[in-house]
Amino acid sequence: MDKVGFFRSIHVKFVLIYVLLILIAMEVISVYFINNLENNLHKNYMSALQNNLDFFSFNAEQKILTSQQTKESTERKNNTLTDGIMKLIGETKDENIKEVQVLNKDGVVIGATKKNLIGQVSTNSKIKLALNGTEDKSEMYDRNKQARVVVWARPIVTGKDKQGGKTGEVLGVIYVEASIESVYQQITDINKILTTGTVIALVITALLGIFLARTVTRPMADMRKQALVMARGDFSRKVQVYGDDEIGQLSLTFNDLTRKLQEATAITESERRKLRSVLTYMTDGVIATDRDGCIILMNDRAEEMLNISRQNTLGNSLLELLRLNDQYTWDELYNEYETMLLDFSTENVHYVLRANFSVIQKEGGPANGLIAVLHDVTEQEQIENERREFVFNVSHELRTPLTTMKSYLEALAEGAWEDKDIAPRFLEVTQNETDRMIRLVTDLLQLSKMDSKDYRFNFVQSDLTRFLQDIVERFEMLQHEHIRFQRNLPSRKINVQIDTDKMTQVVDNIISNAIKYSPEGGAISVSASLHGRKIKVSVSDQGVGIPKNNVSKIFDRFFRVDRARSRDLGGTGLGLAISKEIVLAHGGDIWAESEWGQGTTIHFTLPLKKVRGEQ
Repeated sequence: MDKVGFFRSIHVKFVLIYVLLILIAMEVISVYFINNLENNLHKNYMSALQNNLDFFSFNAEQKILTSQQTKESTERKNNTLTDGIMKLIGETKDENIKEVQVLNKDGVVIGATKKNLIGQVSTNSKIKLALNGTEDKSEMYDRNKQARVVVWARPIVTGKDKQGGKTGEVLGVIYVEASIESVYQQITDINKILTTGTVIALVITALLGIFLARTVTRPMADMRKQALVMARGDFSRKVQVYGDDEIGQLSLTFNDLTRKLQEATAITESERRKLRSVLTYMTDGVIATDRDGCIILMNDRAEEMLNISRQNTLGNSLLELLRLNDQYTWDELYNEYETMLLDFSTENVHYVLRANFSVIQKEGGPANGLIAVLHDVTEQEQIENERREFVFNVSHELRTPLTTMKSYLEALAEGAWEDKDIAPRFLEVTQNETDRMIRLVTDLLQLSKMDSKDYRFNFVQSDLTRFLQDIVERFEMLQHEHIRFQRNLPSRKINVQIDTDKMTQVVDNIISNAIKYSPEGGAISVSASLHGRKIKVSVSDQGVGIPKNNVSKIFDRFFRVDRARSRDLGGTGLGLAISKEIVLAHGGDIWAESEWGQGTTIHFTLPLKKVRGEQ
């Protein structure tokens, strides 16, 4: 284990926490004190400014009223009033008041700190509001003076009502600009004092914290060294006991733990060797997890079945490994499922596993994990699926003609047999459905025999060219003129080993399908060509073709591209499946090529080499 870094040391953490606690306490006290102090200073400043403004307002009101009552000339009255207002402004002893303006009801300045403003009409928006009887005060920042100021515009009115509200005529306005920067400067000075005190307190606290931390961390450092030695498998070292306090008791307990751990390790190692031997020779895959679903154990068979590496899997989630994380949560798998099928199939390979789950749990204790046992059931599942599909298809194919026969026979039994026009037609349909059932059962019996290991073929040497010529001539004689046959067959003799009866059935099935789906006046081409040690036979039609996604399925049992039309034409859906089994038994291959609306071609190959008789 690496050496603990300076900032990760518990010694440093202890001191930091101790210092942070003091810092937080000081900051809380400082914030509370400064906020209250700032509110009180601001309140006192505004109260003093309001008293000065009340003084100005009262005296200015008296002087304006006195001026209005004198019988002197207007110019003399204005001069007298301006002199009185300027004297009043000059008596102001508040250093924070930077500017005072007194205006008459017409907005003309009759007295101001700046004498050049006297006689001018003010355009200040606050003064205009005050002339309308609205008092306006606000705190703002003066960029020119780079200081915060209070701007206050108060209307001068005559008299007050009983509730103390302003009433009467607006005689003028008092406009005051006062600096409030001194309040904030006081707060800044106090903040500096508190900061200095906080730094001094933190230094003292850090020194005390270092001293206290050493008394705690020294025995803990010794126990850490002991733990590192134990991790390497050495249980001989003992922890030094520094006292009888809680840390001393911890050291004694640690030494006792070392002794018991040494005994337990020996027992565990023995059991691990036994378990490893059992898991190695199991034929099923075994995976074990902890309580959080992380893999802690896997045997060799599980590696082979899942095609993974144990080193890259340990510690990962079991749900992710079994591809269940999108379907189940860990709690659902842990509490509800005992067995399930896992499909790991790809486009080319069918692969299914059965997983049996068992909870790892001590007697009377909580569950500690899960064990998954994997069995390869690919072959069993494939056989079972084929069996279910075959039973379903047979049942479905037999049900259709039986239902039709039952309906027509019931109609005949209810009196339709007496109708000379209907009865023969009903009997004909019943006979056709009976023939269809016979054909179906015959094909099923043939497939069943071919699936049997005891089924044998009678291979004889035959000329394939003559063999195909004879079959095509027979169909030409049986067919009407609406179908034409084209032959592209070799001119020389080609000898192959075939069962002539079974191979005749193959070619008949392929040509019959081509005739069923060929349009009126269509042509069917039968050709054969050599390809290395094989000969390829092809039968092409000009029918509707097969959709691309169905081409590979036409050799499956009971598969039809157009089920309704196939039944009308008397098909069982087994002809090409039987043909495939026969061709494969001859050592060849069979496949189809088709495009929708452009016809279909069935190809099959036969080997030219001699096939052992009676296979």
